[in-house]
Amino acid sequence: MAAAVLCLTVRLALDTPGIALASEDGSAARKVYSDSVAAKYYAHFDDAAPFLPSNAATDTGQFIDPKSVPTAAYCGHCHEESHKEWRQSAHANSFRAPWYQKNVKLLIDTKGLEYSRHCEGCHNPIALTTGTITKGVEQKRSSDEDGVTCMACHAMRQGDKRGTGSYVLSQPAVMVDEVGKPVYGEVSDLEILSHLDRHSKAVMSGFMKSAEFCASCHKAALPKTLNDYKWQRALFVYDEWQMSSFAKQSPLPFYTKDTVSTCQTCHMVREPLTLRDPGAKAGTLASHRWVGANTLLPTYYKYDAQLARTKAFLSTNVFNVDLFAMEKPGRPVAAPLGSVPVTIAPRDVLTVSVVIQNKGAAHSHVPEQRDMYESWLHFKVTDAAGAVLTDSGYLNPDGSLDERAHSFTNRLINGQGTLNEHHEVWTNRVVAYNNTIQSGRSQIVRYQFRVPDAAKSPLTISAEVEYRRFNQHFIDWAMGRQHYDQPIVTMAARTRKFTVGTTAPDMATGPADNKEWMRWNNYGIALLDAQQYEESAAAFTKVTALRPEYADAQTNIALAKFQAQHYNESRAALEKALSLSPGNARAEYYLALVERNEGDLDAAIQNLRQVVEKFPDSRDARRELGFSYYQQHHYDLAREQYERLQDIDPDDLAAHYNLSLIYRRLGMKDKAALEAASFADQKDDPSANAYAFEYLKNHTEISEQNTPWHTHVDLPASADELGTPHAPTPGATQIPALP
Repeated sequence: MAAAVLCLTVRLALDTPGIALASEDGSAARKVYSDSVAAKYYAHFDDAAPFLPSNAATDTGQFIDPKSVPTAAYCGHCHEESHKEWRQSAHANSFRAPWYQKNVKLLIDTKGLEYSRHCEGCHNPIALTTGTITKGVEQKRSSDEDGVTCMACHAMRQGDKRGTGSYVLSQPAVMVDEVGKPVYGEVSDLEILSHLDRHSKAVMSGFMKSAEFCASCHKAALPKTLNDYKWQRALFVYDEWQMSSFAKQSPLPFYTKDTVSTCQTCHMVREPLTLRDPGAKAGTLASHRWVGANTLLPTYYKYDAQLARTKAFLSTNVFNVDLFAMEKPGRPVAAPLGSVPVTIAPRDVLTVSVVIQNKGAAHSHVPEQRDMYESWLHFKVTDAAGAVLTDSGYLNPDGSLDERAHSFTNRLINGQGTLNEHHEVWTNRVVAYNNTIQSGRSQIVRYQFRVPDAAKSPLTISAEVEYRRFNQHFIDWAMGRQHYDQPIVTMAARTRKFTVGTTAPDMATGPADNKEWMRWNNYGIALLDAQQYEESAAAFTKVTALRPEYADAQTNIALAKFQAQHYNESRAALEKALSLSPGNARAEYYLALVERNEGDLDAAIQNLRQVVEKFPDSRDARRELGFSYYQQHHYDLAREQYERLQDIDPDDLAAHYNLSLIYRRLGMKDKAALEAASFADQKDDPSANAYAFEYLKNHTEISEQNTPWHTHVDLPASADELGTPHAPTPGATQIPALP
């Protein structure tokens, strides 16, 4: 009742100026509007799909009258807390941010206004679905300031997993009548507060609470309609989540979680109310800040609360940085550091292995449009006098990143073999390399340097994962500045000190250290991803000694051995894993691969069926089971698995290819042709690798990033320099993070 009274003081009922009377049937008016738009709308690609290259659609196929879309301010009359949080979010500012505007203008100037629908399907859904993104229409709309406004989400009733705006937007309604029929137009606060159940039915759905809801936009492709080339996957945050331990839909992650976490679990945490909001429960509200990784937006708009929450989100339990190992040529590796003695002498050439674990994100780091983010490892060694022995990942005076730094990014290359440095995704041809870290996995980064004669003991070795929202070159271009300051967040860090001489083991551990078995496990995972299979198996063997009951350690050994094509050893490890954990789906999955490799398809199918029974949404198990059935010529059974796989991921390449064969064998020629066409469009273009080679040939400073494992070497050019501590590039400095 208190909330109702307070809302009524803000806005009274139907006689308030500027409020359109609610209508139970807006279909006639909508048709009039839609027909008027359609008469002058330039679809360009397909009149039956007017929003291409976006996959967006409306419930009736008609355009939506913008006057029928309640504004965010209207919703904010009662939902004050939600509105305040939303206003500071990336959703609310998705269209108006100047860097976004600069990039989209480049697309429009290059290809045409209609191509920008590919972007606006997710950055400005109301502008798209109202039909205003077309030639001859003023491109300044009242809704532009609101980006992904309230009704852009709360009027979605369904979507699919293709992404690129693959939602269906209904004509918004803030209320239903007594029989559940939508009431269109703005309804008075009094009427809504008198029928909160009807309001909830109109604006909330079970679909909104699912990760699939977010997949509509947080998964995207670059279709041929955009690039005049071929289909290319652009971002796949949903897929990464679905295959991670957070979703609990796959048996294959290296670690397991106790409960399921969706996108909303992490990005819409419940927070105490500071303002009125009838949507709150027990004094808390699911946050509409959607805190993630955008630190520049709240800095630019001076949203201090949003910036503070974003920095805290990024620096809390996302990564673990482990200074894991040190080695000298011809000597055994000292690992894990802190648990073993280490001896260092002047003129020693040391190689330090840093292991970065992505433990707190349900997707890769960095996610989404990876070319525009900038996150890197800053590795530095100093002596007691402050002399710098080596420094990788520093910032130059102009704010640009050390070009040889290990950065968690990719490089998007165009048909000229040059970098798409302004996010010109419509000219992408190939990814030169991809250094991102998947959820639950680890990455190893090695640094080699020499200890000078003059080095003063002790040596301090530090490694920090740094992050800023945009690649500095991109944001300088977007903002038209020589250097545009961005906040820099240290997401995780680790420092250790070593005596020039012998450093005794320090068994003390703290929040910065994992348990020893996990340190070895993460090291093994990193070696596995670096394709160092025997070394990986050796690391996992260390885990079995420290934790003999841990079945996954045996499975990890088996995986390393399988990749090295040592199938008998792989089987032995898997059998050991299953003796420790009978029915373990992860071990059963890999055992099936070994069995199939040995020619025992019946046994492989039996194990894969058991995995699918426990994990029905495992895309890997469905894919392998379908292929095993195909090998036995059980085409109907194979078809069933691949079609189910397409329910999980409509763009699975193996499903397209194999279904094209299966449908043909089953006499379903039309379906076979469709799948064959999808496969031809979505498969990699092998000739595009030439563009990557051209780029890497001309950029030797980063070419090593394309190799599965490498070492960042910083050694003096001659023996005469041994007594002089190394200094980074002249003038290099660490630009501090903004407060």
